[in-house]
Amino acid sequence: MNIIVDNLATNYQLTGKGKLVVILHGWGDSLRSFSALQKELSGTYSVLAIDLPGFGGTQAPQDIWGLDEYANFVENTVNKLELQPIYAIIGHSNGGAIAIRAIARGKLQPAKLILLAAAGIRSGKSLKLLALKILTKTGNLATIWMPEVQRQRLRASLYGAAGSDMLVVPELEETFKKVVSQDVRDDAAQLSVPTLLIYADHDLAVPIKHGIAYKKLIQNSQLDSIHQASHFVHHDQPAKVTKLIMDFLK
Repeated sequence: MNIIVDNLATNYQLTGKGKLVVILHGWGDSLRSFSALQKELSGTYSVLAIDLPGFGGTQAPQDIWGLDEYANFVENTVNKLELQPIYAIIGHSNGGAIAIRAIARGKLQPAKLILLAAAGIRSGKSLKLLALKILTKTGNLATIWMPEVQRQRLRASLYGAAGSDMLVVPELEETFKKVVSQDVRDDAAQLSVPTLLIYADHDLAVPIKHGIAYKKLIQNSQLDSIHQASHFVHHDQPAKVTKLIMDFLK
């Protein structure tokens, strides 16, 4: 289904009946990532899955966006569809960071929050951000003599070595830089909504130590570690993740 939100053609899926659950995917992903979970939840709840701007079937923003713009977009989507109140939000990776920012700023007011491998804890000393800073300052100048094809290959290899998702959507490069520079720990410390944190023991993108940090910051939160799973924990261990979510929502 499609709707115009913030002048962007927006793709979404609304299924089921009951209390509203909103699903927010991560960077480079789409609502399809949660098809199985959405189907399961739709037996009990009304479930809204949104393709965030620049991903899936939703247009990319013309300007440089950060977490605040994405938070505003989610709020405006829910309001335009007249789906308030929100019972729960499920946010994966960057979708979790957006949810934290949106709730802390009063944009969204769910009764419950579920964070799946949520991002948003940034470290200025991390290899990823260091590589981004180096490339931003010197990459173009240092490779200006190269043919364009070679420049793109070099940039891709450097970003890949840093574990960066930037080149997943090249046209959102500046938006990616802005998003990964925004830390939401102060926002998380403002939350008191009952929160379920689900992290994976083999997640190299957002390690479980981030979940531990959020557990300390967010009042009324609980942390579950999923074994033998990576960043897409809802794909690697779908039965376990679904049960945790269903039990928490009850």
